[in-house]
Amino acid sequence: MSIYLDNAATTVVCPEALAAAVEAMELVYANPNSPHAMGREAAKLREKGRAQLSRALDCLPEELYFTSCGTEGDNWAVLRGARYNARAGRHILSSKVEHPAVLRCLDELEAEGFDVTRLKPERDGSISPDAVLDALREDTCLVSLMTVNNETGAVTDIAAIAAAVKARNPRTLIHTDAVQAFLHIPLSAHALGVDLLSLSGHKVHAPKGIGALYIRKGLNLPPLLLGGGQENGKRSGTEPVELIAALGAAAEVASRSFAEDHARMSTLREQTAKRLLEENPGLLLLGGGAPQILSLSLPGWRSEVLMNFLEAGGICVSKSSACKKGGRSQVLEAMGCASEVIDGAIRVSLSRFTTDEELDRFCTALRQARESLRPSIRRKR
Repeated sequence: MSIYLDNAATTVVCPEALAAAVEAMELVYANPNSPHAMGREAAKLREKGRAQLSRALDCLPEELYFTSCGTEGDNWAVLRGARYNARAGRHILSSKVEHPAVLRCLDELEAEGFDVTRLKPERDGSISPDAVLDALREDTCLVSLMTVNNETGAVTDIAAIAAAVKARNPRTLIHTDAVQAFLHIPLSAHALGVDLLSLSGHKVHAPKGIGALYIRKGLNLPPLLLGGGQENGKRSGTEPVELIAALGAAAEVASRSFAEDHARMSTLREQTAKRLLEENPGLLLLGGGAPQILSLSLPGWRSEVLMNFLEAGGICVSKSSACKKGGRSQVLEAMGCASEVIDGAIRVSLSRFTTDEELDRFCTALRQARESLRPSIRRKR
């Protein structure tokens, strides 16, 4: 049986989310915008999912707008946020370690004439509040920084950054990509003090194809998708009620066991890291902070070779973000890691369903890989 340790890429759909989706597809399948009785029942289920999600994120239901994924939420927040708030200035502040869904938007806005500052991360991959304040300008219209880095698990103190930015320039909009933070670390949209927050369902045991964008009440962010005017005119397209029901159910069940799950994953990560360091001379831990992500490197061995060895033993890990499709990590490059460290890096990511036995097998298999495989990289003399 395979051991799945790539939960930062996607998670298994939990039983509660699956049951909610199937029930919606079988019994409440009408268009939620239709005026008849079946449509009204679908609309009720849609709003139930919104309420469940809002409780998990600690925000108002009317501040949540359903999207297809985290990428759509990031695109909506960054592109529309910058253009909408251009009256406050045309400077954007972000970092070199953002998800491609943000980085590609920054490139497009820069081509339109926006001035973009991409901050270099700290050695752990996080962005310091001091660095943000040093780069903040009077004409900064948007700050976009992820809460938890999807490759290293580094946690950026978004609450401190938001408070400092708003104190200096209240007109600046603040967006955070919370895809890897939601239901993994303590998170409250209102307590963070951000204007925009994007999340994705398939990172928290809901199906792929559903996410949400939090838009602070009072912020009239223009829509990204135009059409029939669903989601109060903010996001056109017929809402996928079955996916919304699944996301709501996944968020509700995860919220109930959050404290226990967070503590357990933190312990598993710490124990695994300790064992890996003890058994593998030269192994490096990269970044860290969030309980579900463990980024490591065996300099001298190539990550592809290690991954193939592990996969032959039924163990699934990754080398970086799945969105890069195997490409070299720009996150580790921005952190200043040496080439041999980047080339030997793999990402192990947990979920609340990960077991001690699975991590034990992984640790054993990685040690066997190091001992049996010849180094693939010869260091220059």
